[in-house]
Amino acid sequence: MESPFRSEAAAFRFLLLTIGAFALIVGASWIDPWLGLLVFVALTGGAVWVYFRQRGPAPPPERIEHVGAPDERRVLVVANETVGGDELMRTIGELALAGKTRFHVVCPALNSRLRTWTSDEDPARAAAQERLDATVAHLASVGIEASGEVGDVDPLVAVEDAVRQFHPDELVVSTHPEGRSNWLERGVVEALRQRYDAPVQHVVVDLERPVSEGS
Repeated sequence: MESPFRSEAAAFRFLLLTIGAFALIVGASWIDPWLGLLVFVALTGGAVWVYFRQRGPAPPPERIEHVGAPDERRVLVVANETVGGDELMRTIGELALAGKTRFHVVCPALNSRLRTWTSDEDPARAAAQERLDATVAHLASVGIEASGEVGDVDPLVAVEDAVRQFHPDELVVSTHPEGRSNWLERGVVEALRQRYDAPVQHVVVDLERPVSEGS
């Protein structure tokens, strides 16, 4: 099921606003029950107005300006736990063979909601950095040069930051299979396709597949 929120940050803001609205209604009700009802009606009307306003036509895809040599293609790779998966490495290899390609790998710092809300992101960033370093080193060992960075815990924010700096011509997003992927459940791949005018290739990496099955 696709999340109605564009990002975890948006969901968190919604939660805070909901708590604030509830507290405001309770406080007004303590002063006067009719005042509480009036506040409830006003807040409900405002929420409905915002909802229908956001349901309007989607903005056009953002155009990513090409930078660098005319014959150079820039590919932004987005992955976390699957960053070293065989399927993703194979896709990167195919793109490298297709022509002059520059790669940049971004690993959003995968974290639990509790750790995110308590601002405890250090373990998640350390784990993402370790996977990223191993992947960049592996690519270098087979002759593929790539830069990399650990991104925001929200993959959409991580991609936005990387797009602003790297200006990719294409995005490759790696996820676990459907049913085990939080990113697919949240609609991250589809959101990126709607947001940017660059091609977005989705690569599924099954880390639970037995080694004997095709490797």
